[in-house]
Amino acid sequence: MVTIIRNGEVYTPDYIGKKDILIAGEKIISIDDHIDVTSLNIEVNEIEANNHLVVPGFIDSHVHIIGGGGEGGYQTRTPELMLSEATTAGVTTIVGVIGTDGTTRTMPDLIAKAKGLVEEGISCFVHTGSYQVPIKSLTGSIQSDFLLIDSIIGVGEVAISDHRSSQPTVNELSRIASEARVGGMLSGKGGIVNVHVGDGKQKLALLEEVIETTDIPISQFVPTHINRNVELFEAGVVYAKKGGYVDFTTSTIPRFLEEGETKCSRALKKMLDEGVSHSQITFTSDAQGSLPAFDSEGKFIGLKIGDMQSLFNEVRDAVLQENIPLEIALHVITKNPASILKLKEKGELTIGNDADLVLLSNNLKVETVLAKGRTMVRNKEIIMRGTFE
Repeated sequence: MVTIIRNGEVYTPDYIGKKDILIAGEKIISIDDHIDVTSLNIEVNEIEANNHLVVPGFIDSHVHIIGGGGEGGYQTRTPELMLSEATTAGVTTIVGVIGTDGTTRTMPDLIAKAKGLVEEGISCFVHTGSYQVPIKSLTGSIQSDFLLIDSIIGVGEVAISDHRSSQPTVNELSRIASEARVGGMLSGKGGIVNVHVGDGKQKLALLEEVIETTDIPISQFVPTHINRNVELFEAGVVYAKKGGYVDFTTSTIPRFLEEGETKCSRALKKMLDEGVSHSQITFTSDAQGSLPAFDSEGKFIGLKIGDMQSLFNEVRDAVLQENIPLEIALHVITKNPASILKLKEKGELTIGNDADLVLLSNNLKVETVLAKGRTMVRNKEIIMRGTFE
């Protein structure tokens, strides 16, 4: 199939002006002021993008694609992700993770779900492991997982500073990061360690000790949920100024915000004001993961579910409420995660990359979504649904 998108204001995510974009199969093959397709002598699917912004498909690199939760018992296990929940949110690339429950949520299940989402039309990768240490890899080792399983690109989410974690030591976390680093180098993958950071008093101290006492670079880790409270956010600023990546979770509930969580759009603004480079910051939704509330003694008291729609909603709020330029805000869900995870054909509108595109209205609402050249959503209407939707 050949598709041409005409007259859109194109953000690669950097703004390059009004352009036409020509797509053949799954790839972008031309971006120019005007592209003449009359000589092709084949049927061309034409999408008029006048009065629209054309941006890269969004990358959500922390999603519980097979569901999560369970902290309140079996009845609180959250449901798996459906295709249209991603595409209507503008998300065309996902990284699936396992969280608290690494027993009934398994790596074979995670990989099977990822392959199903790929067959339905979007891109999906996974991290090996869960909260627990030692890591429950698929093949017996982290390095083997990277080298032998194409869809495995990182480790996580490994939990620290949380009463639900395995309370890993410096040596244990160092060994995980070392194996991930070498496995990533050998397989050409990002090989990062995705780190769940809870409400614990240690905050990022464990990561900082690993970095200070070993040869492992700070870039090996991507700590997430950094906006969950004021103290952790402040620790995240210090960590980022040392050169580390920080990830903010967009899914939330009013109670969390009332209790001190920093709204993602505001967190981005504050980080930038502190002099942290936008290239070090990512947003993820934690979609389908549980948003559990615990009392001061760690007793479970309530549960909500992460929502992928929150991902771009927070980018939108960063632009409209925090006055952050759109091209900077877009980086946190496009080019930045693609660079960190070494997703070489993702996150940027350029010739040769996968044709993952989102058309936004002038008021920054998702209207049309293409994943690898296929129209998934057009003018807010779902064109492609998941198998069981």
